Amino acid sequence: MAKKKLLEDIKARPPRFYRLPADVVRDRRFTDDERLQIARAWASMAADDIVGRQIDDVIMEIENRLIPAGSEVRH
Repeated sequence: MAKKKLLEDIKARPPRFYRLPADVVRDRRFTDDERLQIARAWASMAADDIVGRQIDDVIMEIENRLIPAGSEVRH
């Protein structure tokens, strides 16, 4: 399966491909930008509060990895 097609399939149904949201972070097939797309897609469909919080943590972790060294994030 081509990587682009795989990414689209995963974004359509992340729980089918990952047991836990944290598994997205460990998937070495994708860049951090692609992992962030997957996590955000999952967040948009998460109905469970616990899974939703786990996805939020994953999104924050990936976003922090994408910040250039020496930059600050202001929330």
